[in-house]
Amino acid sequence: MSRFLRASILMLLLSSCGGGNFSAPRDLDNACSIVRERPEYYRAMKASERKWGVPVHVQMATIHQESKFIGDAKTPHNYLLGVIPIGRQSSAYGYSQALDGTWEEYQDEQRRRGARRDRISDATDFMGWYMDQTEKKLGISKWDARAHYLAYHEGRTGYARGSYNDKPWLLAVSQKVADRAEMYRGQLASCRR
Repeated sequence: MSRFLRASILMLLLSSCGGGNFSAPRDLDNACSIVRERPEYYRAMKASERKWGVPVHVQMATIHQESKFIGDAKTPHNYLLGVIPIGRQSSAYGYSQALDGTWEEYQDEQRRRGARRDRISDATDFMGWYMDQTEKKLGISKWDARAHYLAYHEGRTGYARGSYNDKPWLLAVSQKVADRAEMYRGQLASCRR
């Protein structure tokens, strides 16, 4: 076997051992399929539900909207003159699309310095923590996927000011999140049987 071929095989093996599986599940419209394909997602969301009280279907719908279940999702680049990349639209990253500052606040408050946005168990714990705080500060029921999405997207201060009312596109997206949460809720109830 040639030296080049051995080196190529070794590089292929090493690269396959790298990061995690950040791809999306195959059928994002079927909660049962997501749970079957990625049981670790369901375990992480159930743990967050037990700890923070945020239902699995609300977490699933929010993650779907934020990252489509892609673990290393990033916001698009901004471009100067339409062609020169000048950075990303925001620091949002991972399953939950948490911003750097909010993620660091979570890590500090929860004493989880090793938590990573591209790890599903950390992302769902973050989401539960954030929505729990939102319920305490704004009185939004943890079952209200629409309002939680608006507060998640706009931040609690923006939500309290009603900044979403000037964004018809965001109101439409939040309704899609609510509809998807309800769809996932029904599917999860049927696939547990």
